[in-house]
This record gives sequence, C-alpha cells and structure tokens, in this order.
Amino acid sequence: MRIAVKIIKWLLGLVVLAIAALFTWLYVAPPELIRVGSGYSAKIVCSNVFIAGRDPNEVLAIDVQAPGHPLLRLMKVSVDKNRGTVSAGLLGFLGKSVAVARAGLGCASVPDGDVGKARRTSIPAEASAATKGDLWPEGDRVDASQNPEINKILDGAAMTGIGMRAVVVVKNGRIVAERYGEGFSAKTPLLGWSMTKTVNAALVGTLVKDGKMAVTNQGLFGSWKADGRAAISLADMMAMSSGLEFNEDYGDVADVTRMLYLEPDMAGFAEAKPLTGDVGKVFSYSSGTAVMLSRLWQDAIGDKDKALMWPRTALFGPLGMQSAVLETDEEGTFVGSSYLYATGHDWARFGQFLLQGGVWNGNQILPAGFVDWMREPAPASKVYGKGQLWIEAPGDEGNPGAGVAAGLPNDTYWMEGHDGQTVAIIPSEQLVVVRLGLTPAKLGYRPQVMVGALMKALR
Repeated sequence: MRIAVKIIKWLLGLVVLAIAALFTWLYVAPPELIRVGSGYSAKIVCSNVFIAGRDPNEVLAIDVQAPGHPLLRLMKVSVDKNRGTVSAGLLGFLGKSVAVARAGLGCASVPDGDVGKARRTSIPAEASAATKGDLWPEGDRVDASQNPEINKILDGAAMTGIGMRAVVVVKNGRIVAERYGEGFSAKTPLLGWSMTKTVNAALVGTLVKDGKMAVTNQGLFGSWKADGRAAISLADMMAMSSGLEFNEDYGDVADVTRMLYLEPDMAGFAEAKPLTGDVGKVFSYSSGTAVMLSRLWQDAIGDKDKALMWPRTALFGPLGMQSAVLETDEEGTFVGSSYLYATGHDWARFGQFLLQGGVWNGNQILPAGFVDWMREPAPASKVYGKGQLWIEAPGDEGNPGAGVAAGLPNDTYWMEGHDGQTVAIIPSEQLVVVRLGLTPAKLGYRPQVMVGALMKALR
C-alpha cells in the first residue's frame, strides 16, 4: 500500500511538473498560433471599442470567439480606456498581445510591444460635425420608400442574412431604404475587411490623377530592382497578378495572419516575398499586395504627415465620409487590405462615388475613366477587375457569368469583404446596395439574391 501511495505521489508530481513546464513554455515562447489569436483579439476589440463605442465583452464574445478558431474561446482581454490600449492573451496571460488607439487613425496591433512608438503615429482627430438635416448624401436624413415590397425584402432574414448589421439601399443617388441589426444603427462605424482594398485603389487613383503615380510604373521597391520583381508593374499589383508568394489562408498561421498580427512592418514583410509565378500571368489574391500599394502611394506623397492625412483630405473629406477611419500598422503604413471602419451611410457614399465614375459634387476626384478601368477584367482573371474589386458576386468567383445568369445586369460589380461585407454597384440601374454584418462564408449567404429582388422592386 505504501508503495502504491508513493507511486501515485510520484506520478502526480510528474503531472504537476509537466503542467508547470508547459505553462512556462507557453509564457516564455508561445507558439505563433497563440500570438496570432491574441493579436487578432486585441486588435478587433480595440477598434470596436475606440472607434465604434461597443462593449468589449460583447465584441470578444460575438465578433472574436463565436465565429473564429476554437483557440479564440480561451482568449481574455483587458481594456485600459485611459491609456487607449487593449491587451489579450490565452487565459489572459499567455502569448499576450497589445493594440493601441491613436488619434484619427483607429487602432494598431503592436507585435513588438513598443506602444509608445505606435502611439506617435497619429493625426488630429476630426471634429464631430452635427448631423445635417439635409437628405443623404449631403446630410444623413433618409426619405425612406413606402413600397411594401421593399420593406418585405429588408425584413426577411433570409434576404438580409444571418448576422446582418446594416443594409443601405441607394437608388438614383438617394437612400431609399435601410435596416440595422440589433445593437447597431446608422451611426455605428463597421469594418469593411477587404472592401478596404477598393478604397485603397481609389487612393492610388488620386495620386495617378495628380501625376505622382502611373499604373505602368515598374521597379516599385528598391529591393526589387536587382531581380525579376523589377518587372512587376503597379497595374500587375492592382490586378492581383504580381507573381509574388503570399498565402491568404485564414485558417491557421499563414502569410496573411502573420502579416496582420505578428509583423510591425506589414509592407516590409510582404515586399520581401519572392516570385513564385510569372508576372502578370497568374491571379493570386493577396492582402500583402494591398498593403504594399498603401506603402507605394504614401511614399509617392513624400511627406509622412501629409500622407497620413491623405485619405481624409483627398477622399473622405470631399465625399463627406466623416465616420471613415483607415487604420495603419505600427510603422504608419495604412492597412489598405483590411482595416477601414465606416458607417453604412459612408460605405454607401463610396459606392455611389464609384457609380458616378469617381466624380462627386461635380469634382473629378479620380482620373476620368479610372473607375471604368478598375472594372475591366484583370488579364489573369475573369472574375476580378483591374482595380481591386470583383466582377462576380460572393460565391460566384469560380463561375464567371453566374450573376448575369441569375438576372443581374452585366455591368454589376462588387466590393467584397470577409464575413459577409459587400457593396453591389449597378450603374445601369443607378443602384448601390450596401450589406454589412458578421456572416461567415460557411453559412452560404448570397447577397445577390437580395440585390436582385431590390433591383426589380425599385424599377
């Protein structure tokens, strides 16, 4: 009996020692998957708290844990509103990451922990303007349609989709209908994820108009000039056909998650990738490409402070997108792949701006014909345009022409983002439909059904 007790104590000691060793390892050298998870948790909570004014526990539970990797359910966050920081870690202390809020630029992940450096990248916060009583887009007043068919469409959960947070319908330049999910309103800034890429492409267009960039430019980065990457043009990057290596798989630690949550200098990380395909010949969707585009247009401006103000002065200000916040990485490069927050009304303003060919209030903000060029099929793809937007709707990327077969006009094009963010633009119908929410792709929601029904009801 005594021997058995000794063996049990010895085994329990080994178990305790093993658990202590495991926690020591996780604390001192956490696996990258844990660091990605904590970085994602800190960043998403930070932005939603400091930009959208949401409750951090709700954001963690609904936005981060519910739809994400099982590991995220073990993440805990701590919010310091006085310092503008959010820290997150497995069980609250393992693999800790931090994100910091900056004036005018939302939140940034701080993979190296240098919060002071990240905080120094800021711009003056825009003064809150009182909501004008004018009709949208001059103000934010909406003259809603009394069409019962429109109401039926927007009140149908199957039409608007599980997790819908905002639907805004624009016909002939006016908002005619809108709906918001519980806890959200016309004043809630919402993340567009990869719809940000299209806005970033428009920012490139503003520099093309100013003669500071050209889509034919090559030798884009100094490190590329000595090898085959010298042949990559700005147009190749806009069309997602650079030939550069980049893994866009969000399921685990991949290039995209490493870039967003482990790299202080996102553009530098993407720039260092080697060629793995023929330049201009292979379509490969890459968030790294979009962040490099941000770095290129910021460098084209030359002055760092002026570049940080550029989205506001060149685009958001003229369009009246007062809620729009485009976030940067720790180094001050705009995360043009993923991180634009704006209200449904402001996402609709940008969609209407594209529908109008880059013209707003009679001012040609983008070069004449630039939006038409953005919409042309990319040379290496039949479903993606030359300028960071989609010709086919979500779920139809592998089936060219599916939208037309389903009844949508052949001039329909799309902005698309992770978890069900879309803006559908149909020039021939003078129609823009914004749909924002938290709707993972695995649910199979197809916004084109709603868009088609709205199009017919509004004729």
